[in-house]
Amino acid sequence: MNRLTFLVSCFFVVLGVSACKTTTGANNQKETTLRVMSYNIRHGNPPSKPKFIDLDATIAVIRQQNPDLVALQEVDVHTKRSGGVDQAKIIAEKLGMYYFFGKALDYDGGDYGVAILSKFPLLDAQVVALPILEGTNAELRALALAAVQLPNGQKIWIGSTHLDEKGNPANRLAQLDAIAKVQATLKEPFLIAGDFNATPGSESIQRLDALFTRTCQDCAPTFPVINSTKAIDFIAYTPAARFTVKSHLVIQETYASDHLPIVAELGLK
Repeated sequence: MNRLTFLVSCFFVVLGVSACKTTTGANNQKETTLRVMSYNIRHGNPPSKPKFIDLDATIAVIRQQNPDLVALQEVDVHTKRSGGVDQAKIIAEKLGMYYFFGKALDYDGGDYGVAILSKFPLLDAQVVALPILEGTNAELRALALAAVQLPNGQKIWIGSTHLDEKGNPANRLAQLDAIAKVQATLKEPFLIAGDFNATPGSESIQRLDALFTRTCQDCAPTFPVINSTKAIDFIAYTPAARFTVKSHLVIQETYASDHLPIVAELGLK
């Protein structure tokens, strides 16, 4: 069964103070610095505490990094296992950020999916359902997509996604092909971040690299959280000429989730 549909599901909160900076570099070209974070939050459940939800720990990890834009994966909204709360809304409100939740599937009486947080207004937010191949018994996946209105008037796009984990690269390739179709419709710069469930050198990441430029090439591992061996979480951008990578970090925070968060500082020309 091949699923590729477009749904709209928008949720926003009031913005805090912007931390975005604009500078003038070589050739008098203005450059806006953006701090971008990607974090698979494991629905706020620390691996060391089964069935315990510690969303405050997740929020503390994000707050410490002070990102302008965040892509979250494995977010629960109104599920029984997470106490029936809207995790995307709570995280955003406590951080003073706009947010958008993208549902991937029904789960445990609620919704499960990905989310975007932003210090800047979000526009044209939508959920793109990603395809799964018939017979693979894979979970539904989604791309949360939103335009970001920067303080200088520029508009960029950000996407948060979580690709198939079942070990079937054909699903991930189909999902990346769906993302490529979305990318082809966008005129402004596009950032994508998330848990791609594939490592550099794999066919899936080679496909990602054909579409975007990752903020790291020799990427440090992000999973599992203890004694990490695999780099599967990435931030990437297009077009390459519009961005410079000032830094890329894997944050060594081992309590709140089973993934290490990543943060990249980008210059947007």
